[in-house]
Amino acid sequence: MKTKFFACSFILLLLMGNSISAKKNKTYIPWSNGKLVVSAEGRYLKHENGAPFFWMGDTGWLLPERLNRDEVEYYLEQCKQRGYNVVQVQTMNSVPSMNYYGQYSLPDDFNFKNIDKKGVYGYWDHMDYIIKTAASKGIYIGMVCIWGSPVKHGDMSVKDAKAYGKFLAERYKDIPNIIWFIGGDVRGDVKTAEWEALAHSIRAIDKNHLMTFHPRGRTISSMWFNNADWLDFNMFQSGHRRYGQRNGDGDYPIEENTEEDNWRFVARSLAMKPMKPVLDGEPIYEEIPQGLHDPNETLWNANDVRRYAYWSVFAGSFGHTYGHNSIMQFVRPGIGGAYGAKKPWYDALKDPGYNQMKYLKNLMLTFPFFDRVPDQSIIAGKNGERYDRAIATRGKDYLLVYNYTGRPMEVDLSKISGTKKNVWWYAAKDGKLEYVGEFDSKVIHFQHDSGYCSGNDQVLIAIDASKDYVDKEWKVLPDAQQKWNQ
Repeated sequence: MKTKFFACSFILLLLMGNSISAKKNKTYIPWSNGKLVVSAEGRYLKHENGAPFFWMGDTGWLLPERLNRDEVEYYLEQCKQRGYNVVQVQTMNSVPSMNYYGQYSLPDDFNFKNIDKKGVYGYWDHMDYIIKTAASKGIYIGMVCIWGSPVKHGDMSVKDAKAYGKFLAERYKDIPNIIWFIGGDVRGDVKTAEWEALAHSIRAIDKNHLMTFHPRGRTISSMWFNNADWLDFNMFQSGHRRYGQRNGDGDYPIEENTEEDNWRFVARSLAMKPMKPVLDGEPIYEEIPQGLHDPNETLWNANDVRRYAYWSVFAGSFGHTYGHNSIMQFVRPGIGGAYGAKKPWYDALKDPGYNQMKYLKNLMLTFPFFDRVPDQSIIAGKNGERYDRAIATRGKDYLLVYNYTGRPMEVDLSKISGTKKNVWWYAAKDGKLEYVGEFDSKVIHFQHDSGYCSGNDQVLIAIDASKDYVDKEWKVLPDAQQKWNQ
């Protein structure tokens, strides 16, 4: 009975999703602007024709293993409607992996000669369907080729890695919406030869897609691979620990008791030579326990996932990846979840954090993209610590300051062009705009009227008064992505 009830409910959700989809704007297909490349200044990604790409990712780790075709279509449509343009998946979670249809990824070890069998909807047919469906919705699939734990335990040799990389590259080299992830929640100094073999075997055949390394919690790919010729951009996993929750970890490139300060990883990475773009590929997840492993711990919430997103991007990341405890493992009745997850994944799609990331993406695409740099000197005087820390970024004629708690702050408006500046507040929760007024180009005291409270996060926007990026009458920002729609 439970299975029948779920099937009927899911079909209803699918029909509702399709109805919503029909009312939306034309699907934006990013690669109509050309393939993704690293921008000239080494901070961002763009398309070949110069269109900016702001990475707004969702974490769908077990998508290939847990969802059927109808569920895949429904989930990816919901991602599209919320502005996500990348979904990160574990292509193989184990060796071998089995999908919803009972098909194995490696029926004959790492021998791919007869992988496609006539009349059988196999594991890789389903993976093809996922990628094709994502493409129809303008979404890239971030393919973690194989999760780190089976490799760590010896389930993929260097020889296997070469064969697997060759298979993946030959199958997907001409598909437009692929981004390769080497590693998978593992340190780069563990099984390094295997990871290098996998990366080089893919890159030898596939010259069209970008590649990164997904590292262990509280580490960053630049620790091991910043100079690697196959690594196009760096990724860090800030992880799920709260301040002081180190739990005996070994070395990682941030100071003691700064576990939540994901902006520190960005600063470390951008200081390296050569400088490569960077983003937080696995921050805290909505509704996952603080510290990850104890389900009785306090759960991270929407306020926290917003804070991690804005801190990272304003510190210099080229985008951000969101995650939800239930969505990343696609929990539902009859299929339990790790880390205390009980909410069905399709109900988690209604949660606030999942629905609020689009406001960050739209904000960043509203302004000139490639001249933006992190600049904490915009915060005059003493900045706050931990949750009170304001994070600032600017272009030549605009600046943005994220304030999580509403703490009073002094902002130096002289850091951008113009003798006069127009100023707005932008609410991270709902994207609402509030015009504050025109100010002289000097240090000005600002505090939002709602006062001091964690999770009452606002972005201060200041723009050279001669520029028209934002209209004084606007209550929300228009869809900035549509101007790149081909």
